[in-house]
Parts: sequence; C-alpha cells; structure tokens
Amino acid sequence: MVWYAIADVAAFVAPGDPIDVESRRRGVTLYSPDGRAPLHPPALSEDLASLLPGRDRPAVLWRLRLDPDGQLVEVTVGRAMVRSRVQLSYEEAQARIDAGDDELAPLAVVGAQRSAIERDRGGVSLPVPEQEAVRDGDGYRLVYRAQLPVEGWNAQLSLLCGMAAADLMLAGGWGLLRTLPPADEESLAALRRHAVALGVPWPDGARYAQVIHDVDPSDPAAAAFLIQATRLFRGADHVPLRPGSATPDDVLVHAAIAAPYAHVTAPLRRLGDRFATECVLATVHGQDPPAWARDALDELPALLRASMARAGELDRAVVDHLEALVLSSHVGERFPAVVVDQRRDAAVVQLRAPAVVATVPGEHPLGAEVEVEVVWADPVARTLELAVRSSR
Repeated sequence: MVWYAIADVAAFVAPGDPIDVESRRRGVTLYSPDGRAPLHPPALSEDLASLLPGRDRPAVLWRLRLDPDGQLVEVTVGRAMVRSRVQLSYEEAQARIDAGDDELAPLAVVGAQRSAIERDRGGVSLPVPEQEAVRDGDGYRLVYRAQLPVEGWNAQLSLLCGMAAADLMLAGGWGLLRTLPPADEESLAALRRHAVALGVPWPDGARYAQVIHDVDPSDPAAAAFLIQATRLFRGADHVPLRPGSATPDDVLVHAAIAAPYAHVTAPLRRLGDRFATECVLATVHGQDPPAWARDALDELPALLRASMARAGELDRAVVDHLEALVLSSHVGERFPAVVVDQRRDAAVVQLRAPAVVATVPGEHPLGAEVEVEVVWADPVARTLELAVRSSR
C-alpha cells in the first residue's frame, strides 16, 4: 500500500479572495538561483499549508493499493489531517536507502517496479542531465546534474497518483487532464536516422521508449540522441473534462506517459492541481465539483500555458546570463565539447565543463567530440560566441 499525502490548498484559499485571484494570474511558482516568486504567499506555501514535519496539516490523502508486481489494483482518496515525521532532501534519502534504511527501502522497490511497468506500457522519462546553477562563494557556477535514483522512484509515485486521478476524472466526467500528442511518423523516422548516425542500437520492432530506457546519458553519443528525442515531446497542454464532452480518446492521453494523466501532486506550486483535485474528490463522493472549480476549467488551459511560457523564459534568461558570465573571463580559451544538435546553419554543443550549452557556426556531426574557443561573452546582453577549432 502506498500512502501519498498532498497539501490541501483549497482548505486555505477561498474562491474569489485575493490569494485566489493572484494565484490565477501567476499560474506557477517561478524559480531563479537567488530566490523565487511563489504561486501562494510564503505564509501558506512555506508554513501553514506545507506538510512540514512535526505539525498537523490538512491534506488530500491518496491510498494506492498495489499487487506484488507493483500494479495498481485499488484507489481511495479523501481529505485528512496528517503529520509528517521528517523532511529529507533527495541526497539524504538516497544516502539512507543506500545504507539499507528499512523505512525507505520500500520506495526503492516500488519505484523500480513502477519504472519497469512504465517501460512495458511504452512510457518514457528522458534522463537528460540538467544545467543547474549552484552557489559558489559569493557567486554561482553551472553544473550538469544527473538525476539520483530516488528522484526517479519518487517521480514514479507522483505519476501513479496522476494516472489514478485521470482515471477517476474520466469515470466521473469532470476534470483537467495533462495531455501530450503522440510523436508523428516524420519525427520518429528522424530519430531513427539519428540513432543510426550516432551508433545507438535500435533493435527491429523496438519502440522508441525502449530504446531511450536503454541508453546511458553519460555517453556523448547517447546524450546527443536524448536531445534529439526531446523533439518527440512537444505540444503538452491541459484539456478540461465535462460530462458529455466528446473529446477523442487519443487526445486525452499523455504520449510520454502512455496513459491518461493529470497534475494533482503539486498544488502549492501549480495552479491547476487545486482544481483537478477538487474534481477527483467530487467524483469519489458521486457529486459534481464545487462551482468555483468547474467554472474555471475552461479558462485554466490558457492560464497554465501562459504561466509555463513565463517560467521557460525565466529559466532560459537565467542560464543564458550565467553561461555568458562564466565564460566572460575565458575569452580566447578552448574547451572540450560534444555536438548534441544540428540546426539550419549552426550546431549545438555541450561543454563538458563548465556546464554550458551553446551554438557554433556550421554543420558538425551529431555526437562528434570537438574543441571550441570562446570568441566573446557578454553577461549583460546574455549572449556569447563560440567557434569550433578542432574535432575528432
């Protein structure tokens, strides 16, 4: 049995109050290296509504009964008061699991089972290392951060809740699904060609999800392949559900997850989760959602698209600034890099260190190991210029 407690934001935010109005304008929490613009006031998101250890908090509690192989067989969900015992970082949780911690050991077992089920289902999680800004004295540096196993296991539990929520929404008729269209044949054919060019094995009859699961993201050719695979996952959106709506079944599926899916596990930082959760809770009681939730369903997709676009713009601006800042003191120096993408008249290279991803003029083979020179870097304009000086 998996118990998964989520902050009950609706217990604190009344329809039409200033927090509700402002959260609809913001849509998501925005993150930057030196701070964040929260979706909700810190008094809620960091205190009263947060499931902090040692404190009683209102929550939405999911109970997910699994069979011995990790398959979901029964779901119950409802409001509850919970008390968290301890708050762990991913690094702390991983260290405890690696040391044989009996309390956390089930997470590794269930997480691995759900990962295997995801693979069999045709779902995929792209293990692309992320650029991350970390404090370094009075400043910051960029590093590539690979995901810890415990992060993937935890993500599988979140996906499990999201898929269970989607099934309940589809049964009840009310909801807000997170969707992604399937990859088109042209994109899949292009990815197969890239696999051949990069030497990534693609056995006959294998689905792209199986191929992605088998690659090692630390290998330069595999990293380039994974960058290409991200092109399969474009067009994510939210689709509102109402009783009698005639949305085609294939539109209601999240292609990367290979199942219907809904965002319900992060209401403190994502606006839509609060409304989606109310639809689920209404369904389990055989009722319609409250008016404030069902009346917002049609406007939420546009609000969420706009907020995610702002978040993406901020992320890109922060990384562009830090990349130029990091390299501004290295003009004229050379760094080893790997070609991870090819655009019309430029290639995208990933420096091994520092963690910079940038374009260089000309065409260069995917996966090629090159040496690039920093021609110039302007932190104020958030721009830089690199040039390939040698390849092998």
